[in-house]
Amino acid sequence: MRIILKLGSSTLTAGSPRLSPPRFVEIARQVADLVRQKHEVILVSSGAMAAGRERLNYPQLPREIPAKQMLAAVGQLRLMAVYEQVFGLYGQTIAQVLLTRADLSDRRRYLNSRNTLLALLGQGVIPIINENDTVATEEIRVGDNDNLSALVANLVDADTLILLTDQPGLFTADPRRDPSARLIADVTAAEIPAEVWQAAGGTTTGLGTGGMTTKLQAADLARRSGTLVIIAPGEEPNILPRLAAGEAIGTRFHPVTTALESRKRYILAGGKAPGILTVDSGAARALKKGGSLLAVGILGLENDFERGDPVRIRAANGREMARGLVNYPAADLLRILGRKSDEIEATLGYYYGDEVVHRNNLVLL
Repeated sequence: MRIILKLGSSTLTAGSPRLSPPRFVEIARQVADLVRQKHEVILVSSGAMAAGRERLNYPQLPREIPAKQMLAAVGQLRLMAVYEQVFGLYGQTIAQVLLTRADLSDRRRYLNSRNTLLALLGQGVIPIINENDTVATEEIRVGDNDNLSALVANLVDADTLILLTDQPGLFTADPRRDPSARLIADVTAAEIPAEVWQAAGGTTTGLGTGGMTTKLQAADLARRSGTLVIIAPGEEPNILPRLAAGEAIGTRFHPVTTALESRKRYILAGGKAPGILTVDSGAARALKKGGSLLAVGILGLENDFERGDPVRIRAANGREMARGLVNYPAADLLRILGRKSDEIEATLGYYYGDEVVHRNNLVLL
């Protein structure tokens, strides 16, 4: 089984202001157990900024992005040093991999990242992934290591994504404020219910930049590419081997589809597709039946994009229903909106096909 393990700052610090060596040793022991059981494991680790604050003796800093990037630059070295030490206790070789969303939005870099990770797993090496926070700006603001872990699960066809946190799982309400809140054990519906989204809260420790909302976003993405997602408590004894053995702990988000082909995984991994196409009801029905998107069914577009870029496709009510790779740039697509396919060449002076988004380059959400 191929497992992606996402470790948040609250897990790595055991709720304290500094990295917790006993927690690191325990994680390394459990991961080593999984590897001995022939599982493949990739870690997506937060904690660089927490390590940087500790290393600099908790300085008072402005909240601007450069200060956070500085902390990440200082802390990443210490974080990996701790991982190298604790995994060395169990004879495990590790590798550091720094990614940003841009690495997974470009087709060539996407495939290079995939090939590198699979090569590391093939040699029994445990990749430890973090966002390249010293150069990333947008990701660091939203705590995107949760979503990054889902993109990595997508990238390597993972069977299971485990999101360890300081909570027992996802509750119907905040259990710290509502004593009647109950744990949600399983989410099986194709769409995560609205009440589940409403129950998600933000970070409370001040150590990380994410919260339960980003974990829900990650779960929603990963389960759509065939991955089982589990939100579970990091302090639970022997949590990882127990989850790998199928024990029901925390909240499980069951896959809503089988594993996707590589190109469709890439389309989903693009994440922040720049363009938006709004389609009419007829086009929406055709897409749901497995058809391609034609110019005649497009009502409007937003933002700039080029041929080959990923775009979001929305129904007339504003709800995103698909993503795909577009065959025409925005400037030219504006000229053929609502036109029949046999008018494209006469209008533009060139022709890339009837389809604005071909069904082979499209993923329904």
